[in-house]
Amino acid sequence: QLQLVESGGGLVQPGGSLRLSCAVFGFTLDYYAIGWFRQAPGKEREGVSCIGSNGGITNYADSEKGRFAISRDNAKNTVYLQMNSLKPEDTAVYYCAAARYCTNYTRAINYWGQGTQVTVSS
Repeated sequence: QLQLVESGGGLVQPGGSLRLSCAVFGFTLDYYAIGWFRQAPGKEREGVSCIGSNGGITNYADSEKGRFAISRDNAKNTVYLQMNSLKPEDTAVYYCAAARYCTNYTRAINYWGQGTQVTVSS
């Protein structure tokens, strides 16, 4: 059964860091691209970053460049999103997603995780 399971969300103060994890079950990371999306209250879901099946990285949000970094551990079949210098506007539910190629179009996603809440507040 294909499944994506996120973890690592929580409450953090502005300027803090979090590392999100997306454990992948049912397929290996060299078959699907894995991306991180986020959805803030009242806003559309948006792509943040993606790592392709060949390991290539695509970042979708200019504001996150330099603060967020995606990576993967093939042995653990897990993809990570390291988030540094967090801002209140980063508050959202973060989802990992699988597609055949990196994309920020939600309609092109084949599988979604259940999401993990990230709240940045003092």
